[in-house]
Amino acid sequence: MQLPVVYQKAKEQVFKIWTTLQPLLIVHVGLASSAKAIIILEQCGKNKGYQEMDACGFHPEGGCCMLDGPEKIESTINMKTLWKNISVEGIDIIFSRDAGRYICDYTYYTSLYYGNGRAAFIHVPPLSKSVTADFLGKALQTIILEMLKQCGEERE
Repeated sequence: MQLPVVYQKAKEQVFKIWTTLQPLLIVHVGLASSAKAIIILEQCGKNKGYQEMDACGFHPEGGCCMLDGPEKIESTINMKTLWKNISVEGIDIIFSRDAGRYICDYTYYTSLYYGNGRAAFIHVPPLSKSVTADFLGKALQTIILEMLKQCGEERE
């Protein structure tokens, strides 16, 4: 599902996904336009600091995702372990604790909030000659399968 680059609409759609589908895990994928051939595994979402305007010219009230929410929420997926244990030939994978205080981080925090930490966020580079849609799809499949393994270990 493609989410709009609009804070409120993204929040509403994430809430709807969690309440109607009740998934084990939601994996969000966002574009890191400055990243060249790098996949970034984001560990946590931040609640405050959203001052940049969205596609409709708005930003959240008080620059905040959830007025009653904690400062940050960690994913139940251990991205550092994932980062250490996975490699995809032809692309660097890095670990991050800051998804950037825009729609990506906002969406991630919202999903972590509604999903009790059972969300993940992956920043991907723009498509290029070296990073094709097919290549990126296979890389994401490898990463997501490892995430699902962690979910399985958690449930045992």
